[in-house]
Amino acid sequence: MRDITLKQIAETLGISITTVSKALKNYPDVSDKTRKAVLDLAQSLSYTPNSFAVNLRTKESRTIGLIIPEVVHHFFSSVINGIIDEAEKNGYLVIILQSNESLELEQKQVELLMNKRVDGIIMSLSNESNDDEHIKDIIRKEVPFVMFDKISKLIPCSKVIINDQKAAYNAVEHLILKGCKKIAHIRGPVNPQNAIDRFLGYKKALEKYDIPFDSKLVYTCKNVTFEEGKAFAEQIAKEHPDVDGIFVITDLVAVGVLAHFNEVSINVPEQVKVIGFSNWFMSQVITPKLSTVDQPSFEMGVQSFGLLLEEMNARKEMKGFVPRTIELDTAIVARESTL
Repeated sequence: MRDITLKQIAETLGISITTVSKALKNYPDVSDKTRKAVLDLAQSLSYTPNSFAVNLRTKESRTIGLIIPEVVHHFFSSVINGIIDEAEKNGYLVIILQSNESLELEQKQVELLMNKRVDGIIMSLSNESNDDEHIKDIIRKEVPFVMFDKISKLIPCSKVIINDQKAAYNAVEHLILKGCKKIAHIRGPVNPQNAIDRFLGYKKALEKYDIPFDSKLVYTCKNVTFEEGKAFAEQIAKEHPDVDGIFVITDLVAVGVLAHFNEVSINVPEQVKVIGFSNWFMSQVITPKLSTVDQPSFEMGVQSFGLLLEEMNARKEMKGFVPRTIELDTAIVARESTL
């Protein structure tokens, strides 16, 4: 069945298309009798406006693109919820794409969203993202753009972040104040800025408390997985059995660490204390419960959409827009793994 058009309603009632359009939009220069006739007929024919035609007139798609490294991670799923909640309140549809931590896929997804003429793009970079040309293309084409969590400091756009270096410093300081003297770090891949900053925070805390930095105590994840956590825990126990504290890049990997220690009867926290990052829900159900850094993920999504909406509205009204950065607070959540 073909969609009902304004022309069909106009011909049925013997009035102009303009009058039908005005009646549907409740213009005051249309009589009550005509308005009622138009509305009644539109309802009886199940008329709905052609959103594509409306978008062509307004030059808006009312859609935004969201590119994230992975959907299954609790942190990103919570960010998605924050973005979708705000988008729906403001009449926007969100197209969600997953880069799977692949630069090549991320580049294709940026191109896809640009070709779809989305009104704006929100993105957290993949771990492989060390080539910013596809991102710079978004800026060159003046598409409203916001980065969150994993960002590039080289791109002049709005950002929603935490202070990863400070948060990591606080996590390692927590271990030190609990008595740890030899602390290993399971870090993220080399490229992402947040992995770099968390590593720097780890080093700064050691320096502050006069604990020598030892590069042999730093283990680098490739994919940031549960399995890597288990493997590195086994490696640390064999290579450095006197390690008494471990700061882990994220809770998913830290849960892997605890799983291995449980399997081989290494007592946490008596023999070694472990702290993660992000406050994933699994951190509360693993034994022992995992101490972690709480990231306000839902709020990060809310603020990311808010910044994007500001830029979209500014460009729509042909006003100047200066990108800005929102930094959200983090907090240490102390649980059984560092008692």
